[in-house]
Amino acid sequence: MTAALAGCGFALRGQATLPYKTIYLGFSGNNELGANLRRNIRYTSSTEVVDRPQDAEALFQMMSEERQKIILTLDGQGRVRDYELIYRVVFRVHDGKGREFMPPTEISLRREISFNDSALMAKESEERLIYREMQADLVQQIMRRMEAQGR
Repeated sequence: MTAALAGCGFALRGQATLPYKTIYLGFSGNNELGANLRRNIRYTSSTEVVDRPQDAEALFQMMSEERQKIILTLDGQGRVRDYELIYRVVFRVHDGKGREFMPPTEISLRREISFNDSALMAKESEERLIYREMQADLVQQIMRRMEAQGR
């Protein structure tokens, strides 16, 4: 089995190699995405997350974070049947002195969710879960882009 997995190119995700020794994460307030990114950097890379921008080699700046919910389909009575959930972030990484490590970069994720007004509480819970999963995916994509930027 090991030979089959190795032959297909499968490899366990190891330590991320970010191109900075220290990084400051610029998120305003108590931001869940920022907390997840901080945790991911601390536990999967050798990069140290610092609390002051002047102590960092790189500054991660969240420029925007947006969630949208768009109606996709309606039934014959005009009630919503499906929504599209969109989670979009724009960020950049720089040194604080004018040098851009990563210019403003947008990542946008989309998921479809069916809707049933007779199960409103369950659908709201499902929506929160989907946004949480999208957030975890965003963190992984941000990590991969920062890692690739150093190559």
